[in-house]
Amino acid sequence: MADETQNPAPEQATPAAPPAAPAPQAASGTGSASYGGDRGDRGDRGRGGPRGGRGRGPRQPRDFDKGESAFLEKVVYINRSAKVVKGGRRFSFSALIVVGDKKGRVGVGLGKAGEVADAIRKGTEVARNAMLPVSLSGVTLPHEVLYEYGGAKILLRPASPGTGVIAGKTVRAVLESAGVKDVLTKSLGSNNAANVVKATLGALRQLRLREDIYKARGKTIKEKPATPAAPGAEQTAVTV
Repeated sequence: MADETQNPAPEQATPAAPPAAPAPQAASGTGSASYGGDRGDRGDRGRGGPRGGRGRGPRQPRDFDKGESAFLEKVVYINRSAKVVKGGRRFSFSALIVVGDKKGRVGVGLGKAGEVADAIRKGTEVARNAMLPVSLSGVTLPHEVLYEYGGAKILLRPASPGTGVIAGKTVRAVLESAGVKDVLTKSLGSNNAANVVKATLGALRQLRLREDIYKARGKTIKEKPATPAAPGAEQTAVTV
């Protein structure tokens, strides 16, 4: 009988314990629980986190001065010019801007720069500093006027309420900036934007109210006495 102590039975391998599951982390704005993974405290500034101090915040309207919101700025024309140099071409831009307060004041400015945005900004500043008052009769013109500047001729006529601004885009920009809402216009001659704008502005400057004309002549406006009704007119109307 063989000795059991000489040939011991092989020992069975003990199975390894499964790895412990990682402890769940509390949801917070930092660490891997937030967007950004291992960026630590920077997770709040990821796409999913709220915008921090670096954010631009709500957009505020431009405020050059008091009452800026009442001004109407319109880009009438942008021209590009090129200068040929040894290395190629250099481009520059000029912008024709119309600015008005829609209450009888309007101005025109021309800005030049190497970029479109700078040209518009310069033109706007020039137009705002060159604003002039014009005489209006409510939201229309007091009388008809024809003005010529260079090769452009502009005819402006007053219109009844509800007509609107019957004009092209260049003339319309000046009239709407000045506050005109009912007018009939006709552009004759050249279509050059600069000349048309200046002709329109010149026509508006030629307008005069009746009160201003009488005052300049040293006269006063006499109100017409009311015409008395014919006797029996009211009775006749009732009878009819």
